[in-house]
This record gives sequence, C-alpha cells and structure tokens, in this order.
Amino acid sequence: MDHEQLNQALYDKMAAEQERYKHVLLGMRPEEVLSHAYEYAMREDILTEMEALDLPTDQTAVLLASDFPLADVYQEWGKVETHHMEDIRDLIENWADSVLESQRADTRAIPLYQENAGYAREHGELDTFRASRKANIACRDAIEAAIRGGFDGMRLSHDAAKGVLAQFGPERVTHVLAATLREKQDDTRFSRGNMAWAASVPMFDTGTRHYDYIINSHSAVLDGFVGLARKEMDAAREQPVKKPSIKGQLAAKPVPGERSAKSKDKDVR
Repeated sequence: MDHEQLNQALYDKMAAEQERYKHVLLGMRPEEVLSHAYEYAMREDILTEMEALDLPTDQTAVLLASDFPLADVYQEWGKVETHHMEDIRDLIENWADSVLESQRADTRAIPLYQENAGYAREHGELDTFRASRKANIACRDAIEAAIRGGFDGMRLSHDAAKGVLAQFGPERVTHVLAATLREKQDDTRFSRGNMAWAASVPMFDTGTRHYDYIINSHSAVLDGFVGLARKEMDAAREQPVKKPSIKGQLAAKPVPGERSAKSKDKDVR
C-alpha cells in the first residue's frame, strides 16, 4: 500500500473499532452507558482528528499493526495531564461575565428620567418614567446589597461601589445617592462634604420628598459608601482620553491626489 492507502486503512480500522464499541454500549443499561460517555466522546474526537491527519508512513504502520489502535490512543490520552477542567471553569466564568455585562449594558442604557410623573403623563412618557423609576429602585437595592456585602462590622471594603457603578452608571448612582442624602439632610452622621455634594446635584421635582428609592442603610456606613462612589467617579473622569497614534492618524487621512477605488469605478462606468 502507498502512503495514502495506509492512512486510509488506519482510519477505517479505527472507525470499525469505534462502531463495535458503540454497539457494546447500546447493549448496556442506560446508567452503564452514562459511565462510558466521556470515553465514547473522546474516542469520537480522536477518530475525527484521524480523518484529517496525514501521518508519516512509519507512524501509520506501527499504529495499524495494533489490534485496537483507537483504544491504544485513548489510553495514552488518559495519561496526558491536560487543563480540561480549568478550561471549562474559565469558559463558565467568561460566559457568566459576558451575560452580566450584557445585562449591565441594558440597565445603563435606560435613561435617567428628569421629570415627575405628572409631566410624563401629560407628554405621553409614562413608560419612560416608569422604566427609569424601576432602575432607580434596582440601583437602591444594589447599593444596599453592596453595603451589606462590603461592611465587615468595622469598615467598608474599598471597592464596595465599583460593581454598582459598573451596573447602573455614574449618573443614576449619583441621583439615587444624592436623593437619599437630601431626604436625610437633618442626619448629622453624614459628612458636610457629602451633604454639600448632594446639594449640588440637579434634582428634578418629584412632587414629594418621599422617594421610593431612598437607601435604607446605616447612615455612617452609607456616608462611607458615598465617599467611595465619589472617589471612583472622580478617578474615572480624570482618566486621560486616549489619542490615536500619529501612524493611525496618517493612515486615516487620504493622501493628497490619491483617488479612491470607488471614484475609479465611477470613472470606468
């Protein structure tokens, strides 16, 4: 047999071996079949790879000489230290992160409605008003949860505000925090700096001081959270805007006198 025929013969032998193994599994009870599911799947993967693989003649011949080449390769696979479980864990974590980020993007996309319910009703914007209010309430809940999870009884975790800001964005977090502090303006447990900051935040007229998204957390701990959130937002604003490189700018600019492909096409027509 020539080289190509030898490779084909090896694949056919392994495929027939897998077919026999499949028939053995089909004769087992379902719970027994499940215990061999991984082996069957891996043997299928090996067989798929063999179909595309072009082994040197000497390697093909030595495998073909075995009575059970597929089983031999699978047994050898079992000895290899792989990162299979680590890869699965990474995939799960990455997928969960992507879903979370998608949900956060949807939440951040809800605009903060800057008018009261009466205005929304008069202008046919009640759906927008309600969506914004629902997001405000969810933001309140997230802040309360972040405080509960980040406070150890003595101090608040330095990154307690990061997740809430990532989920709801600085504008909504600012609004909910400022509304809370303004509602609790007589509470002396809030720092003067935070109170002054809250007073400087533009607040639309809701028609009532009893917001349904006022944060219900210990004032002293909430004051610490406000400070952390302000620090995070200040740091984000101070980050320099990345400018395109000189090379990138030059690449984006058309070269004087150079005509585009589209222009040439028009001339040909």
